[in-house]
Amino acid sequence: MEVREMEDVKTLLAHVRHQLDEAGAEQIPMPDLEARELTACALGLDRRLLPALGARLVTASECEKTEALVARRLSGEPLAYVLGEWDFYGITLRVTPDVLIPRSDTERLCELAIERVQTMQNPRVLDLCSGSGCIALALLHEVPAAQAVAVDVSPAAVDVANGNAERLGLSDRYRCVIGSALEPIADADRDAFDLMVCNPPYITADEMRELDRDVAEFEPHLALYGGEDGLDFYRTVMKTWRYAVKPGGYLLFECGWKQGQAVAEICREAGLSEVQVETDYAGVPRIVCARVPLS
Repeated sequence: MEVREMEDVKTLLAHVRHQLDEAGAEQIPMPDLEARELTACALGLDRRLLPALGARLVTASECEKTEALVARRLSGEPLAYVLGEWDFYGITLRVTPDVLIPRSDTERLCELAIERVQTMQNPRVLDLCSGSGCIALALLHEVPAAQAVAVDVSPAAVDVANGNAERLGLSDRYRCVIGSALEPIADADRDAFDLMVCNPPYITADEMRELDRDVAEFEPHLALYGGEDGLDFYRTVMKTWRYAVKPGGYLLFECGWKQGQAVAEICREAGLSEVQVETDYAGVPRIVCARVPLS
C-alpha cells in the first residue's frame, strides 16, 4: 500500500479499504468495517469520528503505523489481535495471542448466567478456563453485587484477564488465578460458589486438523483442544470442580455444536439436576445449564 506523507484521513482510509478489498471476501469479509477499525487504531481515534475528521492530515509516522497494521491483517492475523482489543457484551477487552478471541456466540452464555445470579444477594461466581476474562467480567459489569474468581492454566492469560479487570474498574470484585480445570480443587473451594461458568477447550482431534487458518495459526491451541472427542474437560470437571458449587447453585457450560446432548448426559451422570441444552443467538445448541441438587 503506497501512502504518501501529508495525505488526509479520508484518502488514507480509501487506501486501506482498497488494499483489504483486493485480498478478497474469503480473507476479509467486511473490508469497510475493518478499514475503519484499522485506520482508527493507527491514528488513535474513535472509528465513529473518522467521517468528521476526513480532512485531517496524517503524518508519516501515522502512515507507517497504518501500513504495519494492514500488513499484519493481510498476513492472516485476526483483526482482534491486530487491534489489541475486542468488544464483548458491552465491554471492551484487551486481547493477545495468549487468549482466545471472545466470540459473540458466548454472549448467550453470559446472558443465561446473569439471569441466574441477578436476583441473588452477593453472588460468588467461578469462571473456569477464563481466558481473557470475558465471561466473568461481563457478568460483573451487569451485576454490581457479584464477585468472581477466575481460573486459567496459562500465566499469560491470567495476566490478560487481571489487566482487563483493572481497565474496567472491576478488580475489587475479580481475581484471576493460575490453575487447571483438570486438577482437583482445594478444600477451601468446596461449596464456595453460587454459579460456575466454563467455556473449556472442546475442539476434537478431527476438528483440530480442519481449523480455519486464522484460528490454527494464531489462536492458542491450549485453549482449543479438548481431547479425542472434545469432551475431556467436561468429564473431569464433573469429578472435581463441580464440587466448588454449593447445593442449589448452577453450572453453565459452552460446548461444540454437536456436543450439547453428550455434555448434558455427563451432567446427569454426575448427579446434577435441571439439565437443559440451550441455544445460542443463532439457534445452535451450544450451552448446557445444570444445577446442584439441594440434597
